[in-house]
This record gives sequence, structure tokens and C-alpha cells, in this order.
Amino acid sequence: MSQHHPDETSALGAQPGSEEAAQAPRGGGRLPLDGILIADFSRVLAGPYATMLLADLGAEVIKVEGTGGDDTRTWVPPRRPDGVSTYYAAINRNKKSIVLDFKDGDDLCVAQRLAGRADVVIENFKPGGLKKFGLDYDSVSKTNPSVVYSSITGFGTQGEGAKYPGYDLIVQAMSGLMSLTGSPDGPPYRAGISVFDVMAGLHSTIGILAALRQRDHTGDGAHVEASLMASAMSGLVNQTHAYVGGGTTPMRMGNAHPSLYPYEAMPTADDDVIIAAGNNTQFGRLCKVLGIPQIAEDERFADVGDRTDRRDELRPILEAELAKHTAQELFEKLNDVGVPCGPINSIRQGVEYAEALGLEPVVQVGSGDSAVPGVRHPLSFNTMTPRYELAPPKLGEHTEEIKAWLTTEEGTQR
Repeated sequence: MSQHHPDETSALGAQPGSEEAAQAPRGGGRLPLDGILIADFSRVLAGPYATMLLADLGAEVIKVEGTGGDDTRTWVPPRRPDGVSTYYAAINRNKKSIVLDFKDGDDLCVAQRLAGRADVVIENFKPGGLKKFGLDYDSVSKTNPSVVYSSITGFGTQGEGAKYPGYDLIVQAMSGLMSLTGSPDGPPYRAGISVFDVMAGLHSTIGILAALRQRDHTGDGAHVEASLMASAMSGLVNQTHAYVGGGTTPMRMGNAHPSLYPYEAMPTADDDVIIAAGNNTQFGRLCKVLGIPQIAEDERFADVGDRTDRRDELRPILEAELAKHTAQELFEKLNDVGVPCGPINSIRQGVEYAEALGLEPVVQVGSGDSAVPGVRHPLSFNTMTPRYELAPPKLGEHTEEIKAWLTTEEGTQR
């Protein structure tokens, strides 16, 4: 149920709801989100990551920025060769940028018109922060009742949590994740990425798509709320359920797994490798490769739970045999017999390995002289190809054309 006039055209080119946009083939056919206009009032990571994934699948995303731009534009190093922050570039392709100052009456009117036209509005302001501008859900839905309005916060919108800003590092600490990360006798550590920002972005994407599908049936919009803390509770999966379902409070175990062994980094004659023998069959094959098949038959280590309970007994037996092999030898031999095993790569090595596997992780975003490298959309389809048409926009690159479109009769028609 698009809110756009079917004949809209302007300086923006083929408008999201136009016949031209609807029928323009990409990778063999129409993308599923062609016809969806997203007003993106979010900043930093969770929201921009969500809208980039949606833009890759055809949505028209207008990135609304203040005069200083998205914070991540200044988060350096590292930088691309042209000086652009790689952090910003990682999550902002396929978007158009408009700069609006909400304290300026004219700019605020533009923002309100955009929200009134959008199929989806996404924001991550402090709870209640957009109300004074008439850009909160209650205000927008009065004039745009079919809008899918997505809010991302740190700790929800009710009670004490509403007053706390949402920073991934704080949520990693307060959710319990950091208590699980690091050596048992060392300090807690953050994850190497803003893991709950990414999770909240993914959860928001699911919520937006579900609400759009519901709108197809009912014609009604929805307010979809996600928070980093709620995403953490869900995303910690077996660890949170260890407490909720079993009354156990998990603690950090380095690279070890609380419920499986061997399932961690293991030493070899040169480098460590990850060995993940998650069932009895895999453990038997591991023991055979190591030349100790009798260990798989030993009643002390016969089942998964036995091996986990007696890991301190089993570890020196395995390590003595692992030391007779190099990491590369084990990688080849174990994978040949169906035992998951892998080296501990750098990011560079990880990208290179993905390339060697034929996953083609690096794509060119944009065209001609403006093309820049990016990371491929995580999904592949047999019916379509996600798009990589627009390089991450310069600050305010599309301000004038978007304003011009919104002030035309077609751009304001509902």
C-alpha cells in the first residue's frame, strides 16, 4: 500500500511509487521494496544499518541530517583514500542526504512534509525528543495514519530506561555480555563490534517488514519499537536462558563453550585453530584423525555432557596429540572428515578467504568515477539482486532536489 501518487516524477528521478520505479528491472526483476519511501531520522549505527539493508532491497531512503551531519562522518580513523570515514561509509549506501535544521521553521516544515509522505519513518532520538518538533509517532500518524514508524532506543520508552541514552558499550556492560567476554581470570571485555547496535538494527528491520506486511492486509500503520537492551536480552540467547530457564548465572570462559567440548581455540605445533566437535560423531572423527580412536570409546568421554563435565581431564589428552600437527594440517584433515575446524584470521584474511570461497564479499557501490568499494548485502536470492546504485552521500548532497520535490503538487499529494 504505497502512499505515493503513481505518476510522481521530479528531480529525484523515478519516484518510489512511480510506474517507472515499479517496472525498472534490477538483477532480473523488480526489487521487493520498490515503492517504499523511508524518512531516515536516525544516526550512528543501528538505524542507518537497518535503512541501508532496506535500501539495498529497493526502498528509497532519504537520510535527514543536522547541519553537523551524522556523527559517524567524523569517526576516524580509518578513512577511505578520499578522506571519508569508513565507519560512515559502511552503513550509508543507496541513500540520499538532506540537511535540515529543526530549529528553522522552513526546514522543520520540510521534515514534517517528508514524514507525512513516507511509508516508513525511523528515528533513534531520546524518547520524547521529537515531540516538540511534531515528528513523534503520535504527531506523524495523525496526518499519515498508514505510516510504519520505527523507534530505536537504548533501554525502552517506559520507566527509568527512558532517561538513559543508548550507547552500545553501556548496553554490553549492563546486559551482562561483558561478564561473558574475556579470560576467566581477567577483566571483562567488550565485543569487537557494536554488537547490540547491529542486533537492534536487524530487529528493527524485521519489525518494519512485518508492519509493512500487516499494512498490506489492514491499511493501518504501526509504531515499531526496538531497544538495544531488549535486543541484548534476545540476542544473548542460550546465555540469558541459562538464567531464566535454569537459574544459572553464566560467567566468562575465554573461548570455551559452556555446554560443548571441544568447542574452542586449541593449540597446535604452530598456531591455534578453532575446533568445534559439537556431537559424538564429530568427536569420534577428531579422535581418529589424532590417532586416539579409543578415547572416543572411553566411557568418561562417550557423550557431549560427559566431555563437557570432564573437559579438564580430556584437554591434556587432546593437546598432546594436537601438538604433533600444524594448524594447516589439522584444518585440511579435520574438514576432510567433516569435523569443523578453522584458523583464527585477521579481518584482511577473513575477507580474502570469503573471496576464495566465491562469496564475492566486496562490491562496487555507485558507478563511474563515484564508485567506491563496499561490503555485499548479507542475503542472496534466486529471483533478484540487491542494488548498489548510490555511493554513501556527501552531507546535504540532495538537499535542494528533495526540497524541490516536496514542494511540488505531486510531492505533497497524499
